[in-house]
Amino acid sequence: MEVDRYEHGVPSWVDLGTPDIPKAIAFYSGLFGWQIEQGPPEAAGYSIAMYKGRAAAGIGPQMNPGPPYWTTYVSVDSADDTAAKATDAGGKVLAGPMDVMDAGRMAVIADPVGAAISLWQPNQMPGAGIVNEPNSYGWSELVTTDTEASKQFYTAVFGWGSETHGEGGPMAYTEWKVGGRSVAGMMKKPPMMPAEVPPHWGVYFTVDGTEAAMDKVKELGGQVVMGPMDVEPGKIAVVQDPQGAFFNIITLAPQRAGG
Repeated sequence: MEVDRYEHGVPSWVDLGTPDIPKAIAFYSGLFGWQIEQGPPEAAGYSIAMYKGRAAAGIGPQMNPGPPYWTTYVSVDSADDTAAKATDAGGKVLAGPMDVMDAGRMAVIADPVGAAISLWQPNQMPGAGIVNEPNSYGWSELVTTDTEASKQFYTAVFGWGSETHGEGGPMAYTEWKVGGRSVAGMMKKPPMMPAEVPPHWGVYFTVDGTEAAMDKVKELGGQVVMGPMDVEPGKIAVVQDPQGAFFNIITLAPQRAGG
């Protein structure tokens, strides 16, 4: 669906920090049909992926040590005020707040368990103009070792409500809420996930056919890490691009599609 503005507290954008922007452009344009032209030098090559004429995601230079990864941005009324709330709630401000030309103002924060997420105070760039349909951003999910600490932190910082399904069980899943609407998810780090994987925010892209997308990932030089798996929202898989960035793909179940 097309989106022109986001409420405070709603994830609004995702971007990839990668060591090789041209190769990432080739991979994601091949996988999702995105139209991507590498950005200008004054933007350090930061590139906006377009789909159906609307902004879908960003691809830019890797700014962090370690493997490349997809970052989730949450729309906020004030990046400065929200960053201060993060510090007050026991988190850390990793970068910013800072202006990104005339696009908006951003900051990067980490929760008390160590998962990083970014803040986006929009100016000329509200966020993704197309979401929740094939070949676009669909969902962000926190994988953490302490769900209760995370609930306290994100409620304090973004005002999120939460609803947990299967409370106390091994497959418990929390949906973060803004105004009663689910905007993101949280799960406890599963035992099968390698110990060296830290708490993190994962990104999901919607696809039209999980198996076909998995085949395309491999054809384009990426890897399938896990899946396909049937879950309540649809059929998912965990994949990795050729530069090493992990992301998730999902074909939405009929009751979820178009939501």
